[in-house]
Amino acid sequence: MNVKYLQSPKEKTALPININKNLPAYATLRSEGIFVMADERAQSQDIRPLRIAILNLMPTKVVTETQLLRLIGNSPLQVEILLLRPREHISKNTPQSHLDAFYQTFDDIRDSYLDGLIITGAPVETLEFSEVDYWAELSEIMEWSKSHVYSTLHICWAAQAGLYYHYGIPKIPTPKKVFGVFAHQVLDPSTQLTRGFDDLFYAPHSRHTTLPYSEIEKHPALRIIAASPEAGAYLIFAKGGRQIFVTGHAEYDRDTLKSEYDRDIAKGMDMQIPYNYYPGDDPAKTPIVRWRGHANLLFSNWLNYYVYQETPYDISAIASHH
Repeated sequence: MNVKYLQSPKEKTALPININKNLPAYATLRSEGIFVMADERAQSQDIRPLRIAILNLMPTKVVTETQLLRLIGNSPLQVEILLLRPREHISKNTPQSHLDAFYQTFDDIRDSYLDGLIITGAPVETLEFSEVDYWAELSEIMEWSKSHVYSTLHICWAAQAGLYYHYGIPKIPTPKKVFGVFAHQVLDPSTQLTRGFDDLFYAPHSRHTTLPYSEIEKHPALRIIAASPEAGAYLIFAKGGRQIFVTGHAEYDRDTLKSEYDRDIAKGMDMQIPYNYYPGDDPAKTPIVRWRGHANLLFSNWLNYYVYQETPYDISAIASHH
């Protein structure tokens, strides 16, 4: 492995994620033993960190930040994090002061290059793509990502949006919500993305729509890497890993599905109990985490094999890889 991409010979220690120390996730992750580094210290090191942006479309942005940073931080690579939000969308669940302090918009970075981009899910899946108030901006970002980002990881609704925008794959409604923790199988073990995965692994899903398996399967530019009999295609691969689509939520915490279930029950909705989540299907019991090992492997494999080992040292050279 050629270390010139990230480290000088004198720097041999484990390298953390680099985030603003005032971000709520900073204190949370430090308390969990995740190696995080404040901006000031990172700037004194002779390293070109990976530049990873998170386009956070989730309503509970602080929760999602922490979930994703926890997984990104479980790596020996130094990563500089940029947090992005849609320009025009009004967030109802995140204080404007938090957005002003820690977030940028696409306008702030459109002339930059990124080693990686994560686009999160969003609770808008029952809308047509064109009805989402930031669809035009998201389309612009996805087009820009082809020439300005080395590898883009799309999560849940973003996976549906990306497959529709780039490849014309539609999303289709499901008879009932795909909701719970589902077993998956690796279908293509030749990719480094699933390196170290068990033959059978688990991941949470929470969505009212799905993707037509046969249309993905027959598309010449797409490969289904892992799938579930109940939840459908899970990991979809394009352009040698330059585009990766994850239809579930490996980043979810133990209680995330519980919070969604409790919220919907409180609204009077007729919700099924999340599949394979509560012991004995009893919502009074503590949920069992079956997906944490897979989640950490998924993100570390993406960072290592599809970002770190492939991205050029001169980040602007990404344009020539388009």
